[in-house]
Amino acid sequence: MHIPNDHIYQEAHLSPMTVAEINELTKAARARPPSGDQTYVLVADGEDPWVVAHQGHLYYCTVDRLKRKILVAKFTSLSEMATAELVQVWPDKRGTTREFVEIWSPELQFIDGRWYIYFALYNVRNGAERLFVLEGLADHPQGAYEFQGQLQIPTDRWAIDGSVLRTDNGELYFIWSGWEGLTNTSQNIYIARMRDPVTIASDRVCISRPEYDWEKQGYPHVNEGPQALARHGRLFIIYSASGSWTDDYCLGQLTYLGGDVLDSASWRKEPAPVFSKTATIFGPGHASFVEIDGQDYIIYHATRSSRAGWARQIRAKPFSWHADGSPNFGEPA
Repeated sequence: MHIPNDHIYQEAHLSPMTVAEINELTKAARARPPSGDQTYVLVADGEDPWVVAHQGHLYYCTVDRLKRKILVAKFTSLSEMATAELVQVWPDKRGTTREFVEIWSPELQFIDGRWYIYFALYNVRNGAERLFVLEGLADHPQGAYEFQGQLQIPTDRWAIDGSVLRTDNGELYFIWSGWEGLTNTSQNIYIARMRDPVTIASDRVCISRPEYDWEKQGYPHVNEGPQALARHGRLFIIYSASGSWTDDYCLGQLTYLGGDVLDSASWRKEPAPVFSKTATIFGPGHASFVEIDGQDYIIYHATRSSRAGWARQIRAKPFSWHADGSPNFGEPA
């Protein structure tokens, strides 16, 4: 199996280590037994998990280990996820393919009767990363897709980890992680209105930036991987905080308070992480959420051990809800 140099595209230094040092930690960690209980590991080597449920099946959207292909697997239980056949859905033979070096964090979403995949492309120069979308042409997510191009955001800046948020009244919003300016000092969470699943209809609004100490472990400071979580009439955005190369990568929560979704005052950031490391599981983050037979699950990645760099596993954990309607993830397992 090919083991890539993770994140060779990044800047030369990600505090407190260089990328070369992080890659050495990653390589060493992959050769050692993992530190945590393996009962809830879905995929032994993977990251940025995206799992959705649809009509009695589960679908896992990911990339190959070279990060050159978008793949979708179909299965009926989480225990089958590691062995389910991964079908390449992009690039394909339809039309021309934009030049790129790597594909990052694809997300498969079913919106108004059609399948869409949102992802970022890296194109050699740090700072050139942008978000793109595929529109499905089949009635199932392993079929053909049409490349709809880049999502055109008026304030055009570095952007990754795109996802769609849908309100109770059916309005669509796009959420993602991006830079405020042209240099990598901080990744913030942005939101914009969508006219339809492939078109941005407003400029971006920043609704979260790293401000607490638990969001600032490693530099540049990081808020990324935002995911909408709606249940029981409540709406939340769960996001990843701190450097993904650190043990302290964790999940934070924004709570929608009502009012204009595009007003930052409509969102409250919880002052402490809602999902963070334990004595044996480190760097839990970049989650997706799926309901299976009435039980909610958080699907997330965590490092294989402490100081493991980007050597990560995909894990699952059932979760419950607090009395106020907010998610209760408990501790990583």
